[in-house]
Amino acid sequence: MGFKSKYHIDVDFEVPKKLNWYYAPIFTAFWLIIYLSVVITQVGRLPTPLTRKDEATYPDSYIAERAEEILINLARIGPKVVGSEANEVRAVEFLVGEINKVIEQMSDYFELEIDVQEVSGAYVHWTMVNMYQGVQNVVAKLSAKNNTSSNYLLINAHFDSAPGSPGAGDDGSMVSTMLEVLRVIAKSNGPLEHPIVFLFNGAEENPLQASHGFITQHKWATNCKALINLDAAGAGGREMLFQSGPGNPWLMNYYRRVPHPSANTLAEELFQNNFIPSDTDFRIFRDYGGVPGLDMAYITNGYVYHTEYDRFNIMPKGSLQNTGDNLLSLARSIANAPEMENPTDYVSGKVIFYDFIGWFILYYSLQTSIIVNSVVCVAAFSAIGVSLFFMSARSGLSWLAISRRYALAFAVQILSLSVGALLVMGIACFLDIVGCSMSWFSRTWLISGLYFCPVFFCKGIFPALFLERTKKDPLSLGFRIQLIMHSHCLILILLTIILTALNVRSAFMCMLAVFFDIVALIINLITKWHRRAYWFAIAVIICQILPFIYFTYIAHELYTAMIPMMGRSGSNSYPDVEIGALAIFFSFMFAGFLMPLYMFFRKTRTIIFCFLAVTILFIILAVTPAGFPYTAKVATQRYALLHTNRVLYNADGTTRVNDSGIYLYPQDRRIHEVDELIKSIGVKSQVSDICNDELFCGMPFYNHRWQKARETSYWIPIDEKANLPSEKPVLTLISKSDLETSNTQRYNFTLTGPDHMGIFIGPKASATIVNWSLNDTMLRDNWEPPFFIYYSYGKDSSALDFFIDLEITADNSSTQNLEIGIAGHWVHQTQTRTDKYEKFIQSFPDYTFVSDWVATYESWLF
Repeated sequence: MGFKSKYHIDVDFEVPKKLNWYYAPIFTAFWLIIYLSVVITQVGRLPTPLTRKDEATYPDSYIAERAEEILINLARIGPKVVGSEANEVRAVEFLVGEINKVIEQMSDYFELEIDVQEVSGAYVHWTMVNMYQGVQNVVAKLSAKNNTSSNYLLINAHFDSAPGSPGAGDDGSMVSTMLEVLRVIAKSNGPLEHPIVFLFNGAEENPLQASHGFITQHKWATNCKALINLDAAGAGGREMLFQSGPGNPWLMNYYRRVPHPSANTLAEELFQNNFIPSDTDFRIFRDYGGVPGLDMAYITNGYVYHTEYDRFNIMPKGSLQNTGDNLLSLARSIANAPEMENPTDYVSGKVIFYDFIGWFILYYSLQTSIIVNSVVCVAAFSAIGVSLFFMSARSGLSWLAISRRYALAFAVQILSLSVGALLVMGIACFLDIVGCSMSWFSRTWLISGLYFCPVFFCKGIFPALFLERTKKDPLSLGFRIQLIMHSHCLILILLTIILTALNVRSAFMCMLAVFFDIVALIINLITKWHRRAYWFAIAVIICQILPFIYFTYIAHELYTAMIPMMGRSGSNSYPDVEIGALAIFFSFMFAGFLMPLYMFFRKTRTIIFCFLAVTILFIILAVTPAGFPYTAKVATQRYALLHTNRVLYNADGTTRVNDSGIYLYPQDRRIHEVDELIKSIGVKSQVSDICNDELFCGMPFYNHRWQKARETSYWIPIDEKANLPSEKPVLTLISKSDLETSNTQRYNFTLTGPDHMGIFIGPKASATIVNWSLNDTMLRDNWEPPFFIYYSYGKDSSALDFFIDLEITADNSSTQNLEIGIAGHWVHQTQTRTDKYEKFIQSFPDYTFVSDWVATYESWLF
């Protein structure tokens, strides 16, 4: 009789009927409207750009119109590749001229020094020696007169560009922003406690050579104690702070004061763990100079990155104003920061940082995050326990009975997530197998149906079936839905604990999801709304608005950055898997507490099946012409081509290979798109098929990325020799002598050729390289041969002289024991294509971007 009484009380608090089904579309539209009206508008929000007319009203402000004028003139120089006149002469003269204009406007408070550095050096970059000669930096040091501080703030951007690209976004926009910030500060009356070094580096795309030359050799380098690095992986939008530190959290204290913050620890961890296929000068300053700092870059419209479409007319003035406001704020605050007096005193652990839709930023130390995450998890676990206790008390069921139901609900949630993830991965693999990957590349809305809706479906259908099977359970519908939510929260608690234990700073995202759910639960427990189904749902909806905005905002930002990157991630990547994985994570984060609310509507299963129907519809769209991924001049497919002449010599000087062909490097997954076009000029073969026979496959790999992509690159023999813009590389053996060390011979070489060359060195099995005059890291660390040296020069075109010491066994002292291959690349020179090759290039579809130049490869035995 007592049991019936308790059950009767529970029924009094249970709403007798579900809501009509037509409220479900309204519920769905509510969240969609929030996304469109808040997230999308705030992501695209840019400050009003100031013009020259505004300068009288805002004399100490950044003027976007001035920066735009600088950008236009810089971009009009054209592609600025290391070694070209555009980069080594015209761009340098332009920058020096702009800095001299600043000097003319400068107040009496300041003094400004200019230095044009020409530097040579080498270091190991990934799997190659990155060797440079005569690359240039334009450096300006702004300081207060009679200033005695020896601690400088370094601000860096690069003025060179990728082959064929004017480089307006990457990185002319940042160069022009630096010049305008320099002008604004220089014409003010201070204060400036510590000098600012403005580094305009001329060899970042090579990669990262000029920054290495500056930080290891420039006279001001050792004084640079903090860094602001400015780069771009797109053109427009807001710049994102995606790297900070290391170990200097005080820098974030100044970043949080910028007017337009955009930063996230998740982006930093993805970048530093190579999920993002890129690199910046920040790593060079950090690793070779120990300089901590802030690394910022544009991420919007990455489609134009490193293409001919990266022009000044697509860079909004609002973007320049956004970055200029932030950089000016940072430059002034950090250059006057008391921490700059002795930065080493403020070194500590890593920080967690994240902004909320650009309104404000939060940051705290890793140690604080451990405490916060732990407290939130303990509070959440306790609140769930209290909720289960009240369920037991209201329903008359025992604590053990409630626990069993909770365990079953937890199993249902695990099943929902697992099946949802498998369904998403299954769709991704299916689209890849049928050759329809990247259907979302220029139609990003397809991602919602292809990869988000399957998770929504699984997060809804299994709980719906569970609740339907238990509809006669004495536990009310409202309480059973709460069990589903508590189960999702428990998964998030466990994830937070695990990620925190592994020192994954992005655990804060799971913590935030837990925190807002527990806020709703505590409100419901205090108000006793947890007894009334619709009332507790109202508290959940209200408390989920902020996390929904935040998680969809982060998802939008990451997709904005990642989607264009999939177009240059290589043909051996799996872009749909990566895009689908992000959808699994974010749908789990923002939909886990919302999907159970659909259980309050009538025809629940029909409503949930609508998500599956949308998925099926979008799969159909993806495999039809509607899912074709590319758009001419907007979202293009990229190919790199080398018209190559090859000569490979035998030991006796005769040739074993003397041919020409086209080296084809597809840069995304859909390598089949130009198969028919290739057949019109020749028969392709996979480069990796001949790698076992020749040193570095006998191919003119341009850099380590090309070498890595050899499994999915192609060689197409053709009968036309490439027209070389200048003489081919010449490697000359100057002398060969025996050293005092037993069985060791020194080979002295000299090399001349174009300003971009690859040097491939492979000792035979009977010999070992024990020393050379090149960077010795590979030998010192016992790298396995063969060795790849990427070599380029800027203003200094003198011959490269180097030696190799080879230890040889006595039985092979009279045979050839060393093979050297030389690749010559005419990256920026004007070329005259042969007739057949020209026709081939012009036959590429209008939705492609083709970067091509002439190359040679020759190898010799010594």
